Amino acid sequence: MNGAPVPRGPGGELAIEDAQTIRRATTAATLSNIATWYDFGAYSYIALALDRVFFPDAGEWAPVFTLGTFAAAFLVRPLGGIILGPLGDRFGRTRVLSATVLLMTVATALLGLVPSYGAIGIAAPLIVLFIRMLQGFSVGGEYVGALTLVAEYAPDQRRGSLGSLLEFGTLIGYMLGAGITSILVAALPEDDLLAWGWRIPFMLALPLGVTGLYLRRDLEETPAFRQQMERSPAMATMALRRVFQILVKHYRSAVLIAGGLIVAWNVTNYVLTNYVPTYLTATLPAHGGSGTSGALAATLQVAVMLAMLIVIVFVGKLSDRIGRKPILITGSASLVLFGLPSVWLLQTGLAGQVTGLLIMGFALLCFAAVTPSTLPTLFPTFIRYGSLAIIFNVFVSAFAGTAPTIIGVAVTTTGNLDWPGYYLIGAGAIGLVSTLFLKEPAGRPLTGAAPLTSSADLPSPPLSEDGVPMENPPKRRRK
Repeated sequence: MNGAPVPRGPGGELAIEDAQTIRRATTAATLSNIATWYDFGAYSYIALALDRVFFPDAGEWAPVFTLGTFAAAFLVRPLGGIILGPLGDRFGRTRVLSATVLLMTVATALLGLVPSYGAIGIAAPLIVLFIRMLQGFSVGGEYVGALTLVAEYAPDQRRGSLGSLLEFGTLIGYMLGAGITSILVAALPEDDLLAWGWRIPFMLALPLGVTGLYLRRDLEETPAFRQQMERSPAMATMALRRVFQILVKHYRSAVLIAGGLIVAWNVTNYVLTNYVPTYLTATLPAHGGSGTSGALAATLQVAVMLAMLIVIVFVGKLSDRIGRKPILITGSASLVLFGLPSVWLLQTGLAGQVTGLLIMGFALLCFAAVTPSTLPTLFPTFIRYGSLAIIFNVFVSAFAGTAPTIIGVAVTTTGNLDWPGYYLIGAGAIGLVSTLFLKEPAGRPLTGAAPLTSSADLPSPPLSEDGVPMENPPKRRRK
């Protein structure tokens, strides 16, 4: 953008953030996001072993119980959002984020230390359930906080590309979880996997979390939050009740739009990353279909995520040029048109499974690349973290995180293998309606914040004859 005019607000104000600080903030949020979602990926892909470790006597319901402990995290995610989100608006984004990363890291490491059902009986799955709820509480504030931090640090003209880096980290986290799990499943004898091998992925979360905390040390608050505190410091004392009142009275449309996008995005995400592995390895074989081994299912998932990883930042950059809405519409329409066919393909063997996974991955890519940069634009700075934390976690917990369990119960009780497709179609329809009511946010300043640019995007200053930058170059005299 060298030489391009610098955008300014109505009063001529402009926030300029150091390019190095922007990179550091974005990197810290991305790496801590890797640590957070690494656990969710590891849990999903090691689920076949966890069935036998913690639910050895449950029979065909063991996968459902394992998915149920996964869904339990979503029961407390709204509580985490309600408590941690407003704290982020009161005390700052970075303090709350550091606390959530620490809690998530410790809880994940503890999960790898839980004794088996054979050692302590029913206490084992109950401890797992408690730890999953701790993780859910942490994620209730962590992910939305990282999303808010990146959006508030990102220059207005590059919010799409920088926002996509957050999901870049999510994909790496899932891939690490799936990749390490697939290696263990392939390399270890079954007895060793069930005895101690399943613990390794969870213990590896500890160094990942410590790295995220290290990068967040001494990180300044976001430009938008600093502006808010300089302008109206009393906003930091706002009661939670007042936040709800403001949302209901002034931002009802924004709440519904955000909720719809969150549902479409996360139903697709959890069907693909959390239910499909169980669908391929356990559900299809149990119903006479052509399933796959746990190692192959994990390998297929990693391949699809690698494809998404390669292009997600380019899609984010594209949204800075053409807007967020065209990409969101494309993702939603693909779910409506191809959600059920993609599930049919999963039932037809290896080639069909690859194709079905790619279709789901494409739809997820459209949401993951642009939704992180879209949601923060719907709410002003003084309630952004709290609002998104509450809305995100309520909608995810109610409609998305529970999707694998509900689909598993529906398939088990009815014998109908098409239930994942029905869920995807519904998610796509909700996404389409929400996007139609969305006001295009690309290139606009965040509500309640001055226009923001990076120091790297400012026009280069004129140089003297000796090559020294001049702040006030002398004017040339006319002859």
